[in-house]
Amino acid sequence: MAASVTERAQQQIDEIEALSSIYGDDWCVVDEDEKIYCIKISDCLAQPKWTLCLQVILPPGYPTAEPPIYQLNAPWLRGQDYTELANSLEEIYVQNLGESILYLWVEKIREVLVEKAQSSDPEPDIKKTTEEVDEGDEDDFLLDYQPIQEDQIKMLNYMTSESQEDEELPPIHHGNPITDRRSTFQAHLAPVVTTRQVKRVLEKLYENKKIASATHNIYAYRIYCEDKQTFLQDCEDDGETAAGGRLLHLMQILNVHNVLVVVSRWYGGILLGPDRFKHINNCARNVLVE
Repeated sequence: MAASVTERAQQQIDEIEALSSIYGDDWCVVDEDEKIYCIKISDCLAQPKWTLCLQVILPPGYPTAEPPIYQLNAPWLRGQDYTELANSLEEIYVQNLGESILYLWVEKIREVLVEKAQSSDPEPDIKKTTEEVDEGDEDDFLLDYQPIQEDQIKMLNYMTSESQEDEELPPIHHGNPITDRRSTFQAHLAPVVTTRQVKRVLEKLYENKKIASATHNIYAYRIYCEDKQTFLQDCEDDGETAAGGRLLHLMQILNVHNVLVVVSRWYGGILLGPDRFKHINNCARNVLVE
């Protein structure tokens, strides 16, 4: 007898609870309502060389009637590597039809990462690209990106190393999220007067598992320096090509200063094309107006 909707929903809840307790901080709920989850998987070593983020969306028919919708996010994962891993996951699904399979998927991916770590494969090249390219083949949009917040903070460490005094963490305001075709955008804003405060705010935001798991965290800031009567400003695309520059341009048009705006985007598997820039700017504009 086919499982009822209620039974399937309960199976999903049980599986999510189990995975959450098994994987702890590596497990993240991206969107409870849309059933979008993300898990960070590494090769288990003390200093992981190979890591990958598995993002899954659980459709209403999972596990008895529909497979999970998934994305594999890693900067090194493309071409043959991607195809082989995707085939392995499909195989596991077919061999375990009707059963909860996320644990099997995670452990299969871990096995592949451990093999790569033990083989002579060179370390992955962590170059970051956007998952959407406006011109070119829409099929070739494998999610080859990974959060690089640590790199951004290292850069800010370098910028702020001169002023070592511990600055107060400014208040952070979170805007209302905008969702379109399963992609969700949310802006965060903080008043800042030094680059050290920018660093403090970014670090605080990345402590939030949901924000840290975002596909992109785009930001821009403008600080007015009274003494020099100039603006100290910078931006970061975080893999969403040109998005940081557009965000900074919006702040210039609105003539705002002494503020940092971060826009998080969680990618939902459907390309939005130029609409994504509209959503990034609308989020930012709304939070600035508020």
